[in-house]
Amino acid sequence: MRVIAGKAKGRQLRDVAGPGTRPMTDRAKSALFSILGNDVQGARFLDLFAGTGQVGIEALSRGAARAVFVEMGAAALRAIQTNLQWTSLEADAQIVRADVFKYLSDAPQAFDYVYVAPPQYRGLWVQTLQLLDTIPDWLAEDGWVIAQINPVEYAPPDLHRLTLFDQRQYGGVMLCFYTL
Repeated sequence: MRVIAGKAKGRQLRDVAGPGTRPMTDRAKSALFSILGNDVQGARFLDLFAGTGQVGIEALSRGAARAVFVEMGAAALRAIQTNLQWTSLEADAQIVRADVFKYLSDAPQAFDYVYVAPPQYRGLWVQTLQLLDTIPDWLAEDGWVIAQINPVEYAPPDLHRLTLFDQRQYGGVMLCFYTL
């Protein structure tokens, strides 16, 4: 697992041992950031269920103005901190130790990208999308919610504001793109 492009290109990132996190493949991460393109520069990025922080770190490396990492696991939080220090990207980052659902129940801040990559097979991605759907102020104008799931988990969620506008599959990784 490494940073693919930008200021921290080539830096290896620390993983979290155990089944709680599932690092994104380089192929899927490269495809995601190809889709986002130059719009990442100056963007505000929210990394929910952050795990190792690799997606938010990739955004910072490519010029995002700010990334907030929300995670509960102590080992994952240590990995995020270590990875931010190792890449020298901690100045524009904020690590929040919190339950994602509690965090999203607080006063919303508008983000350009909200990345959702929870533990698999628990329906947490749908619950997170439904909560974001009821509190649209978490998204900036033209903001996106991106859910990373295993393709076998996908079933269209019941949403009223968020709309699926793209869906891509890279092996065992599916990326679902939503906007208001």
